[in-house]
Amino acid sequence: MVAQQRPGFCGRLCCDLHYKELYFHDHQLQTFLGDVMSVVKSSLSVGQEKKLLSLFGHVRLHLLYKASVHGYMNIAFHSRCDGQGPTVLVAYNKAGFVFGGYISKDYAQTGQVINDDKAFLYSITDQREKPLRVSSTDGQYGFTDGAYGLNVGAMWFLNNSTATVQIVAGNSYTFEAEEMHGNDLQLTECEVYRVEECVGLLETPWRKIDLEGYGTKERLMDYIKNYKPEVKSVVQVRVLLVGPVGAGKSSFFNSINSVFKGHVTGQANTGSAGTSLTTQFRTYSIKAEQGGKALPLVLCDTMGLEEGPSAGLDIDDINSILKGHVQDRYQFNPSMSVQTDGVGFCKSPILKDTIHCVVYVLDACKVTLLSAKMVDKLAAIRKGINKVGVAQLVLLTKVDEACPLVREDLTNIYLSHYIERMTRETREVSVCLGVSQSCVLPVKNYSREFELDVHTDILLLTAVVQMLRYSNNYFDDIYQDGEQSE
Repeated sequence: MVAQQRPGFCGRLCCDLHYKELYFHDHQLQTFLGDVMSVVKSSLSVGQEKKLLSLFGHVRLHLLYKASVHGYMNIAFHSRCDGQGPTVLVAYNKAGFVFGGYISKDYAQTGQVINDDKAFLYSITDQREKPLRVSSTDGQYGFTDGAYGLNVGAMWFLNNSTATVQIVAGNSYTFEAEEMHGNDLQLTECEVYRVEECVGLLETPWRKIDLEGYGTKERLMDYIKNYKPEVKSVVQVRVLLVGPVGAGKSSFFNSINSVFKGHVTGQANTGSAGTSLTTQFRTYSIKAEQGGKALPLVLCDTMGLEEGPSAGLDIDDINSILKGHVQDRYQFNPSMSVQTDGVGFCKSPILKDTIHCVVYVLDACKVTLLSAKMVDKLAAIRKGINKVGVAQLVLLTKVDEACPLVREDLTNIYLSHYIERMTRETREVSVCLGVSQSCVLPVKNYSREFELDVHTDILLLTAVVQMLRYSNNYFDDIYQDGEQSE
């Protein structure tokens, strides 16, 4: 038995690390957690993961707990892992062993012995081609459901909130210590994954969009080319892209630019550095074709959001950008907010200088990895934008990396259980940003391709069309407040 898929990463490994749900009393640990990066990765190598997955059927692993992040503490373990259904604990030691146990029942801290005929222990090493698997000697005993980590009747993980595995007397599981863990019970890392059964595609699309043929692409391009803002004083809609470092803001501009140029291009700097590659405020116009007329759209790119108080784009900076004070190529200073006397500061902006739509750009692979600090920062940004009344959308990037079914065929994007659930249920999207499912736009940016793909283009163009439509909502409000409509 494995769990039915819950919202989470539908790719190589899934993570659901929301720090704010943890209830730690140790102040130093809280300080440590506040400083870690928002992205948490599995410690499993590709080879180790392949061997671990061979112990199951067609499943995916969703990371729930990581000791180096959450601490070797019982309360951390249970706050993350209780009630999660089938789970597998993955322990690492200096001897090079990856070992642990699988249980198909919930952790519930009942204090009872739980019969689980599907439970087993396992061990993986580079020296063995196949993993060692050890089932209960009586075929029934699974584990002891206590409040102090995982007790599988032979090994007790996280007992006394330490990184040392305790050997438990008994014969529920029989194995040679040298084969199981190399006689090394001191852990270098400990993780717990929910084991999720892979599900197929939806019978009907959760959003109806014609992804077939160049006719759809041409219609979308024509709509964008011929769009006119609903107020006379604005010629081009200004869309602000906001999101964590590496989410794909600059890549989105490059991708849209590529569609209209007819080939893949890379005008804006992109990459995977740990800090923002964009250090200036940039406004990008896009021409309908080489040497053609500029589109009625300007994409505004900013520094990526980071957790630290003096890192990445500041909330006050965003307010200045929204009001039109920040001009193209303004150089951000991470240690201070936008300066009113600085070069590139517009003291008297008008409507055409302001932002008409804000798009939060989130990596589909890492949405559930956003830390509490990042979630709070996004919530504060949203609160400020709500006061201005600017339309807000969410751009969900890297959907092909997040879901293998979408990676195999991009036209599966609106048939994917995972992508649909992420747009509908993911807490960061629905609660932190306060948007409905219709406001979440899944896309794939161009990153390593040399040639355009019509399905990728249609998703990108559909997102732009929605940005223009939602900008009209903002202009409707402006018109009601007295701005002359066209």
